[in-house]
This record gives sequence, C-alpha cells and structure tokens, in this order.
Amino acid sequence: MTGTTTIEDAADPRVSDFRRINDQPARRRMESDEYFLSEGWVSIERLIDSGHGFRAVLLSPSRVKRFLPFVERPELDGVPVYVAEREVMRDIVGFDMPRAVLVSARRQPLVTVDHLAATSRRLIVLEALNDDENVGAIARAARAFDIDGMLLNPTCNDPYHRRTVRVSMGEILHMRVARATRDGWPDALDTLHAAGFETWAMTPSDDAVDLWRATVPDKLAIVLGAEGPGLTREVLDRATTRVRIPISPAVDSLNVGHAAAITLAAVTRPTDIV
Repeated sequence: MTGTTTIEDAADPRVSDFRRINDQPARRRMESDEYFLSEGWVSIERLIDSGHGFRAVLLSPSRVKRFLPFVERPELDGVPVYVAEREVMRDIVGFDMPRAVLVSARRQPLVTVDHLAATSRRLIVLEALNDDENVGAIARAARAFDIDGMLLNPTCNDPYHRRTVRVSMGEILHMRVARATRDGWPDALDTLHAAGFETWAMTPSDDAVDLWRATVPDKLAIVLGAEGPGLTREVLDRATTRVRIPISPAVDSLNVGHAAAITLAAVTRPTDIV
C-alpha cells in the first residue's frame, strides 16, 4: 500500500518503539514519560481524538486494508506506517502476534493533584493497584459514569500501559489522570478534603456504611485499593467515610473493577430514584 514501509529486519531502529512489549519493566524504561503503545481498532479510534499524538504505526499485512481509512485522518499526517510479516513481527514484539495493530503515541503530561481537586466533582482514587486490566476496567467504568478524573498513588500501575489502554477500550486516554508523589501520599487526600471533597474508602468491613444507605455528597472521591490487601490503614483512617458494598456472605469479595462499577453506578444514579 502506498504510504507504508515494509520492515524486513526486526533490528530496524525505525520500529524500536514496539520491542519487548510483554516485558513490563523494560517497557517502562523504554517509554518513560515520552510515549506509550495502543493496540486494536477501538483503542486507536479513541486515541485519534484524545490529544495524544501518533508517533508510528506497526501492522500485520492482513490489517493494512482496514487501516486505510485512518490514513486519511489529519492526525496521521506524516506518521510512518510500518508493515511486518509474521516472523519479523514476532522478533520485533517478542512473541507471535499474527494480527498486529499497534500504535506508538506521545504521552500528554499528567495533571496535578491540585488541578484535579480544583476542577472536579467526582473522582476515582486508586491505591497500589498492580493489575493493568483492573486499572483499565475501572477507567472504562469511570468514563461511562462521567467521573471527572482519576488520582493514582505513587505505586499504582502506569495508566498508559498497553493492556490498560486496551481493556479500557481507549477510554483511559480521555480521562484526566494525576499521580501523587511518594512524599505526597496519602496527603493528597487532604488536598481533596481542602477542596471540599468527601472521600469514601471502599472496604468490606462490617462496620462500614452500607453503600445503598450512604448519603452521596456534592463532591466525592471514591478510594479503592488492590485486591487482597485492600486499602492501607493510613488511607482508611484518613478517609472521611468507610463504605462497603453488601454482598452474599457466601462470597468472599468482588473484583475491584466490578466493585468500582457498582459504586459509580450507585453514586451517579438520578436523585429522584429511591
């Protein structure tokens, strides 16, 4: 196809953005705060109007025809589109990927905690989530329920990891994200409190307020911890309210992504519905 470049050597430096894509530590060192990868058709469509500019595209030959309409978009003007056969693609990315649709995109700077606090009414706050798919699912739910932004603690996963972007269906790219510094956590919760937010620490504890009976404040930040350990004691103590989702005693817990979606649906329901 006119406008594409065939890559015949996996060591070609023009496709260096796409190497070792399943090696998370290596990817974080490579990407730093400069770029990230997006995979699949839906997330690419969301990427186009997100403000994260394209750097390069890498496709399998079978995916070139479907990509043609994207080339006409002004956002892809001048962006190199590379095509690699299956064996070369495998050597580039590090595993067999016969139907690859990969985009390298420039990262937009994260917003600050202060800016998020000053310009939002509804926030989701994540502490130490280390599963990309859970972060992606929460971002997708947050966008679905018109949440204004996401605040991450310093040990939470990279919000623009390839799997996070894919699972979020690209919605994370349209979410305002802030990350607290190591010396600014959990003080970031106090920044929210000073801006008029109440913070709900989600926990299965029996002494927590039942979600269905909780009074939803005007400005609310919902705080979620990693599956297993949950929120730290320091965060639980600093939050204004502890809230639980009542579930059957026969079930130990909910996936954190499901818990986030349930909570977001509950707090954004119309006020005339009891």
